[in-house]
Amino acid sequence: MEIDVRTQEQVKIIKLRGKLSLGPALDRTNETLKDLLDAGECRLLLDMAEVPMIDSSGIGVLVRHLTAAKQKGGSLKLLNPSKFAIQTLKLVRVLSLFEVMENQEVAVKSFQ
Repeated sequence: MEIDVRTQEQVKIIKLRGKLSLGPALDRTNETLKDLLDAGECRLLLDMAEVPMIDSSGIGVLVRHLTAAKQKGGSLKLLNPSKFAIQTLKLVRVLSLFEVMENQEVAVKSFQ
């Protein structure tokens, strides 16, 4: 799992590359999101264009950090998730919890 974090208009854009599944990749993703939230960042945009699959552990991490971001007055939004990721989120009935965006500029502005 590769993770790149950058800032655009006070929104943290977290670009993920690789499978979001149980193991070291998920641990790193979890730590990255936790560190951002602990630092007071609560406007999180998760770029999932290069995440070919997500398992139940990955979904758990996303839901946990979405809840934490909302408690701080922000949100965690998904940018360009793959069809497989969307189907998996639908299957476990959590897709409706997330705002799913297809355009990065629109997604960043949606936090304003």
